[in-house]
Amino acid sequence: MKFKSEQELYDRILPALTCKISELKRKGISFVREKDIYNMLKSSKWIKEVNLTLSEMVSDIMNLKLEVIEAYFKEIDEDLI
Repeated sequence: MKFKSEQELYDRILPALTCKISELKRKGISFVREKDIYNMLKSSKWIKEVNLTLSEMVSDIMNLKLEVIEAYFKEIDEDLI
């Protein structure tokens, strides 16, 4: 499936991102937003992929571990200091 813009792709995977955010909130993580998860995967995992499918992206979102998210935000925080 081809998308005309990055926004169109984002809108298409937004339900998976929203679901992941709900899961994180149940675990007490309330500072992460949908766009944060998207940007994290886009810059760290998806950038290395070729011909990535929508189902693979949704799978990456849903299988994202809390430890990976925490490490990513810790790294960003250190870069800002």
